Amino acid sequence: MDGNQLNLDIMEKISAKTDSLFRRFVSGFIFISGLIIFTGGEAYAQGNLLITPRRVVFEGTKRTQELNLANTGADSARYNVSMVQYRMKEDGSFEEITTPDPGQNFADKYIRFFPRSVLLGPNEAQVVRMQLSRTENLAPGEYRSHVYFRAVPRETALGMQDNRKKDTASIGVKLIPIFGITIPVIIRVGTSTTKTSLSDLKLEMVNDTTPRLHLVFNRSGNMSVYGDILVDYLPVGGKPITVGTVKGIAVYTPNSRRIFGMELQKKPEVDFHRGSLHLTYQSQSDTKPEKYAEADLTLK
Repeated sequence: MDGNQLNLDIMEKISAKTDSLFRRFVSGFIFISGLIIFTGGEAYAQGNLLITPRRVVFEGTKRTQELNLANTGADSARYNVSMVQYRMKEDGSFEEITTPDPGQNFADKYIRFFPRSVLLGPNEAQVVRMQLSRTENLAPGEYRSHVYFRAVPRETALGMQDNRKKDTASIGVKLIPIFGITIPVIIRVGTSTTKTSLSDLKLEMVNDTTPRLHLVFNRSGNMSVYGDILVDYLPVGGKPITVGTVKGIAVYTPNSRRIFGMELQKKPEVDFHRGSLHLTYQSQSDTKPEKYAEADLTLK
């Protein structure tokens, strides 16, 4: 056992004892949960919680990763950290599951993280450390789970309740929103055999005014694909004009397709009834992005 793993073992034991000191939230309240599920990008803020990065990938020799959390609000906030499982549906939405679909592998058994509860004061930051564990005999392929940051509602201290006379015959209900953010955590083992293509391109004019492009991402192979879609308008005999960009589009295993739609920008020099559209799906890179797939649509 190396030093990092031993430290994680010790910190997890301390965390378990610390968490037991906090009482569960009292009954008598109705909770409204709002869950934000990330597929990628560099940073994301929900409520007053800022997380960077919003996607964790273990591949090659990488064994540890860090998630940076920051409270941008004026009040203290606590978040419990756990792992959850999701399937991606064809429309890109997510559904929580407990058993993997055929061809899907969960990553949670091979991920250790600390701390499991984070208390952040105003403008305070903290790191959640993640480490691979017991991955020596993993079969080639991709393993995915999601780390879940769940906001813990603040309790009202004893003696601070409203003691004014109330109608005991009525029932009071207090709505407390509970927000959560999930970050995909992916383990990749072996060489990727993934291939991607774009199909079923169609341009629709919504209310005869707003251009909306429909397409399908097709994926095959042993790993997921993740990148940005760029759309250029190609006028007859003219130079390309960028009319649409969407960042962080993923197609996770075991899905073979994802149905997608995006609005295009209206520009004076663009005629969506002439010329063509050129689509490029590529990796995120500041230098030379890898092109996953390209496609063209002739406009009429």
